[in-house]
Amino acid sequence: MQKSLIWFRQDLRLSDHSALNAATSKGEVIPLFILDDETPGVWRWGGASRWWLHHALAALQKSVPLVLRKGRADDVLRDVLQKSGATSLHFTRDYAPWSAALEQRIKAICDDLGVACHRHGGFLLHEPETIRNGQGEPYKVYTPFSRACFMKGEPRPPKPAPKPDFAAHDLISITIEQLNLLPTNPNWAAGFEPHWQPGEQGAQSALAKFLDEGLADYAEGRDRPDKAFTSRLSPHLHWGEISPHQVWYATRAAMARAEGKLDQGGEKFLKEVLWREFSYHLLHHWPSLPQNCFRPEFEAFPWIKDTAALQRWQKGQTGYPIVDAGMRELWATGTMHNRVRMIVASFLIKHLQQDWRDGQRWFWDTLLDADIANNAASWQWVAGCGADASPYYRIFNPMLQGAKFDPEGTYVKRWVPELRSVPAENIHAPWETPVPPKAYPQPIVDHAKARTRAMAAFSAIKNSN
Repeated sequence: MQKSLIWFRQDLRLSDHSALNAATSKGEVIPLFILDDETPGVWRWGGASRWWLHHALAALQKSVPLVLRKGRADDVLRDVLQKSGATSLHFTRDYAPWSAALEQRIKAICDDLGVACHRHGGFLLHEPETIRNGQGEPYKVYTPFSRACFMKGEPRPPKPAPKPDFAAHDLISITIEQLNLLPTNPNWAAGFEPHWQPGEQGAQSALAKFLDEGLADYAEGRDRPDKAFTSRLSPHLHWGEISPHQVWYATRAAMARAEGKLDQGGEKFLKEVLWREFSYHLLHHWPSLPQNCFRPEFEAFPWIKDTAALQRWQKGQTGYPIVDAGMRELWATGTMHNRVRMIVASFLIKHLQQDWRDGQRWFWDTLLDADIANNAASWQWVAGCGADASPYYRIFNPMLQGAKFDPEGTYVKRWVPELRSVPAENIHAPWETPVPPKAYPQPIVDHAKARTRAMAAFSAIKNSN
């Protein structure tokens, strides 16, 4: 019987898996996962992502006899293909800047060995080449991009999980523990477990919970960090434990059942799914996005190298409660509310005048959903140097942002216990209380002065072009 090798990447699920379906249809299947920290140019997964990956692989291994390997993906695949007797290779396409060259090398290896090489979609709703403007060029602005996606029609429906016949083999496989994905001494990820259930089952549960409890209030509630109205699907989507097609069709089905009551929240949520698509669209067409400013004039921006300020931001010790709450939530849980991500990013870039790439690197290491496309596109959006970016002069006032989106201070008090006795009217400016809490730091910068400095820096590059 013919054997097919299915190479799992960021597609750690069984349902709606085009590569797995195709491999199963060919005969017996050998499933493989490779931890590749060695391919030139590859971004080694950050610590939080590795924690999630460990548990995602453990969940998948309950259903699939994974062969686990470490090393350069092309070297490992050559070795496994030679020793397994597989006559075809199936994998899901990846869009990282190094992936196109890697996939070309893998195709050449397959040709050399006489193995059929099949690359499949499934990580995105639309392949980046298929969405172009009237001039045949890639979009640089989100709104017309999303409009083009909607005009293209509904994406394909999700596919049911196949029932693979797994081939017998004598391939060497290491254990999940030997991948060394979990932190030790200290276990800084100990607080993650109560908040998350990695794996395909956890992804489906998170989706169902969101559709039942969050979608109705999503359009407005998504900006409230003190409320539970967001989907919490981003790490599941990042590791492919659920496909965007499954998310899209489940949302449409929930909207249909509600007979219009969920339309506002549903349409807003689907547009956020398309923001993920747009980020990958940008990354595919401009692969330098994680390293270089999309708007090149910003490369001359006068960033201030201040390690002490960067560390205070990382530790949630800036003296601005909404900023510090977000940074502490990130460290404790591996995630941060989306509205607060924008606030803390704006603060680092504009109040502290630190390079957006320093923030991107910190998020890459600490976010469970650290995604090379979303991370780069979103940081550049806040910095004003990206495609369809927020203007640089849009400088969030952390006190006003806190008062608007966390009016009672519920979110701040959850993550900044030093402020739990501060009344709600002062929670976002605790230094204005008659007796400021001694355990909480004074603001690292004055908001008005920082804003003036940021605008002067922006004017300097604007006038030089």
